[in-house]
Amino acid sequence: MPFVTDDSNMLDDWLIVGPATALAGTSERQPHVTCLLGEALGLWANADGTPQCRLGTQPLAVQSQYGYLWVCPSGRPARPLFAFPEYTEPGRRTVDCGGIGVAVSGLRVIENFLDMAHFPFVHADYLGKVPHTEVAQYQVDIDPATGEIWATDCRFWQPRASAAHDTGANVLYKYRVMQPFSAMLYKSSLRPDAQDAIGLFLQPIDDEHVIAHTILACFDDVSTDAELIAFQQAIFGQDKPILENHAFKRMPLEGRAETPTRGDTSSVTYRRWLRERGMRFGTRAAA
Repeated sequence: MPFVTDDSNMLDDWLIVGPATALAGTSERQPHVTCLLGEALGLWANADGTPQCRLGTQPLAVQSQYGYLWVCPSGRPARPLFAFPEYTEPGRRTVDCGGIGVAVSGLRVIENFLDMAHFPFVHADYLGKVPHTEVAQYQVDIDPATGEIWATDCRFWQPRASAAHDTGANVLYKYRVMQPFSAMLYKSSLRPDAQDAIGLFLQPIDDEHVIAHTILACFDDVSTDAELIAFQQAIFGQDKPILENHAFKRMPLEGRAETPTRGDTSSVTYRRWLRERGMRFGTRAAA
């Protein structure tokens, strides 16, 4: 394969390559061009709307799911694309919040997504506020059926949990990591019997660059699409410079490189999960 990695964690999985709307007006002669694992891909839709993908003259496996396009670089996916039942749940609004480029390993971006300890300091007056800095103990498990990481019973006081909130509240979170470069967050919504879902799907450009695609599947009949998108992009805009200023752009998986705290339970599990998968793409070799 001509890609910049031979890591099967990347080659044998479904990787996002952008929104399905990018295929509008395309053809085999005039495809939509994007980058994946260091290579330029051409994507277009057949007359019946079926997505097609090509690397040079080589066709690649591609599918359209959840409003996005997904490519398996090797053409031999080790597993089906993860389930996202909230995407089609009645009453939910699904909003594509756009793609944002980040100059760091995608593993860093997912780890940051799982981290609640930074809320009061990076997202002050939105997702946290001093002196409410304590991360209460929560549970992290790996689902034996799917191999996904689940962090449950995560609680944090937030001044403004979403675009629709204008007062502070104790917010209940659940985190889910489906793939090394894909994760979901479920959090308290305007409906007391349900949680909003936020998906973070990373398009790996190379070991140190990704495009972060965010989608909302929420219960909110108050905010406009523009307000929902602006809120999510404001939060991500606060994270972006922090992520890009890491001392190591790639994630070190050896235990002594970076010291975890109690609030890093999800991170510890995520790194161990990556090591057990033999993850090499986006990682930093041990000194």
